[in-house]
Amino acid sequence: MPAERLDKILAHHGFGTRKDVKRLCHKGLVFLNGKIATDPAVKVDIGSDTLVIDGKKITLQHDLYIMLNKCRDVVCANRDGEHQTVFDLLDESLKHKFLGGDLHCMGRLDIDTEGLLILTTDGKLTHSLLSPKTHVPKTYGVGLRDALSEEEKLRYAETFSKGFWIDREQNEDGFNCAPAVLKWREKDGKFTLEGENPALYEAVEKNSSGKSDCLLTIFEGKFHQVKRMFAQMGNQVVYLKRVKMGELSLDPQLEPGSYRELSEAEIALLKQRQTD
Repeated sequence: MPAERLDKILAHHGFGTRKDVKRLCHKGLVFLNGKIATDPAVKVDIGSDTLVIDGKKITLQHDLYIMLNKCRDVVCANRDGEHQTVFDLLDESLKHKFLGGDLHCMGRLDIDTEGLLILTTDGKLTHSLLSPKTHVPKTYGVGLRDALSEEEKLRYAETFSKGFWIDREQNEDGFNCAPAVLKWREKDGKFTLEGENPALYEAVEKNSSGKSDCLLTIFEGKFHQVKRMFAQMGNQVVYLKRVKMGELSLDPQLEPGSYRELSEAEIALLKQRQTD
């Protein structure tokens, strides 16, 4: 990881402007690897150096990766005059500018959609995973207004597997939907998920009250795509929860509205899909 100037690091960690940091250094309150650091321009290795300010150890972090279990009635925006935002759910300690950039949503979920949302400062990773050429799969638990016969379920699955035309909605143009994978809940109430992490099934069931009739995996991210796909079939989505993005599944232990930082292994799962 590249080294950063001491004054830049401390400014990003809430210690004021670079002039403020300079004063801290001159007062002898800044210790780098156990030694007083008087030069605010000295380079600090984020990955290995130790930084203590006025007796308090500072956690050095270039980028932040958060998994949030988004709840309903919360919007994916920095500010909203009417609704609570996903950033309102975060602790104040996370609401500062990081070295890697501003904390932002990796994609968006509608106000009535629940589930897996990644918040990160890693703009390069976000741009890569949201690029149309990357085709990152996203899996949703879907609850439908109308119950379907077994024959109708087969028709839906076959239509989705081939891709089909989606009509225009509001100001959004119609488009040819790419092939998608649709799996219905079995008669025993379970999903058949061969080769999947058991956490995926747990994430679908947790707090859903059995609302998910099927699992849909899409490989693009058009406006209201899942809702429009089922509307095109003459049905209506009444419950929607994202449970997987790429190889990363929602942690079933996360209650709605709660969050945690991703582990190194989980970050690696996301970066598997990263393009140059």
